[in-house]
Amino acid sequence: MDRFLGFVKKEFFHIFRDRRTMIILFGIPIIQLMLFGTVITNEIKDARIAIYDQSKDEVTQEITTKLMSSGYFLLDQNLESTADIEAIFKQGKVKEVLVFGRDFSRKLQREGKADVQIIADASDPNLGKMLATYTTGIINDYIFKQMGNLHLPMQIEPEVRMVYNEGLKSVYMFVPGIMAMILMLISAMMTSISITREKELGTMEILLVSPLRPSQIILGKVTPYLVLSFINALVILGIGHFVFGVPIKGSWGLLLGESILFILMALSLGIMISSLAKTQMVAMFISVIALMLPTILLSGFIFSIENMPLPLQIVSNIMPPKWFIIILRNIMLKGVGMAYVWKETLVLLGMTAFFVVVAVKKFKVRLE
Repeated sequence: MDRFLGFVKKEFFHIFRDRRTMIILFGIPIIQLMLFGTVITNEIKDARIAIYDQSKDEVTQEITTKLMSSGYFLLDQNLESTADIEAIFKQGKVKEVLVFGRDFSRKLQREGKADVQIIADASDPNLGKMLATYTTGIINDYIFKQMGNLHLPMQIEPEVRMVYNEGLKSVYMFVPGIMAMILMLISAMMTSISITREKELGTMEILLVSPLRPSQIILGKVTPYLVLSFINALVILGIGHFVFGVPIKGSWGLLLGESILFILMALSLGIMISSLAKTQMVAMFISVIALMLPTILLSGFIFSIENMPLPLQIVSNIMPPKWFIIILRNIMLKGVGMAYVWKETLVLLGMTAFFVVVAVKKFKVRLE
């Protein structure tokens, strides 16, 4: 029994000395719990909205104040006409527009009825539906509490309209997200594992002493994944468009060009991971922890970034899939051109350049 206890004690010490094992045992569960606990939420917080107030009377001002003081909304700007609505939605920051009709207060007090239009960006259908529900609830609460002293039955009938996804189909949200996740995993993870395998098996030395230059070796390793990932992108877009009916309102050329840019970025990330990892297991571990979970949780694929705590919103900015998903949704659902996605494109270009520079500095021509 003493020998067995001694053996168990030895195993505990062995585990405690291994930093990677400790990270897997305790670090990953804590990180997952914190991420899921803060990311998965049905609450809205600081959603940006715009208001077109044609009446500008006391009642509409009080309703606006009540909306802003709820903690759910932030007023991005006041619009001057309905012509500004489409343009502000295409910019991507504003998620809802509230339109008050003319003579709002007078109609409400004399006729007991007034109209307001709620226009929500349903490219993220869950967020669009929640925004409309919250707004309707706050307006009705105002009527019951603030205007209950009037004898006429007060009624505001919000007309809810969802743009870019009138049917609130979840597939409109999932196709861009799945495309980003698949391209990231295939391009980055498979590239990193493929190159690390050569190093681990010792065949990289054979390749390095061949007539091929190191740059040619790397290009030769990643070119098949570039081609296969691009084919995957075409397949995903084809199935999404022709089978599930996801619209592609923008330019196919721009969409495919952005897809190639994202694939190149993911390939460069895979090369960087392979230059840092010495074994396939380490490369796979880094890829899964650094790519898969953040792509699902922090890219806006499933959960709205605007509803996350501020620290996670900041962290999400370094997640490449976030920017690619924004580009996909804007081109596919909103039909925008480069004028509306140039910032996200520059971010992906900058990330690609950064990963390439780090990989080049870390890559060793001769293995130690």
